[in-house]
Amino acid sequence: MPEPVPSPPRPRPWLLPVVVAAVSMVGGGVVGAIVVSSGDDESTRQEEVAERGASVMPFDLSATTHVFDATDGGGIQTVVADDPIDREQITLIRSHLREEVERFRIGDFGDPATIHGHDMPGLSVLEAKHDALAISYRDLRAGAEITYQSDDPSVIAALHDWFAAQLSDHGSHASS
Repeated sequence: MPEPVPSPPRPRPWLLPVVVAAVSMVGGGVVGAIVVSSGDDESTRQEEVAERGASVMPFDLSATTHVFDATDGGGIQTVVADDPIDREQITLIRSHLREEVERFRIGDFGDPATIHGHDMPGLSVLEAKHDALAISYRDLRAGAEITYQSDDPSVIAALHDWFAAQLSDHGSHASS
């Protein structure tokens, strides 16, 4: 009777980071670590953000685009309907951004914290120094925009960090 042929080993994508971490600690000290990512973490994060965003933003994330444009003195956040004649999305965008401006002016960044997490880059500075941030709203043909302006370099840096985090978290629904 022929001997059974062993089946090929199953792939273990988690194994390499574990081995690298174990090898790097040999000798009692951590030498370094390599992080191996298949990109799934980023897409999972974007899915989580989209899910939480749906509970905060009344418009359809898949039918709109967020634009985060960092400027020397702050930045411009734009949200537009992908279909410029989609009156429902445009109305929802405008209503939501008007409300956000009022909240941001008093230091209430609760909606972004709910969507992106309370440890979102730049958020704590924006909350603490909201009085050093001028915020204005403007209707656009297919949506609306919020302009942020400050003379405080720490507020500008926080705003840029906040924009970068939103760009990353919103993935294909955002651009700069």
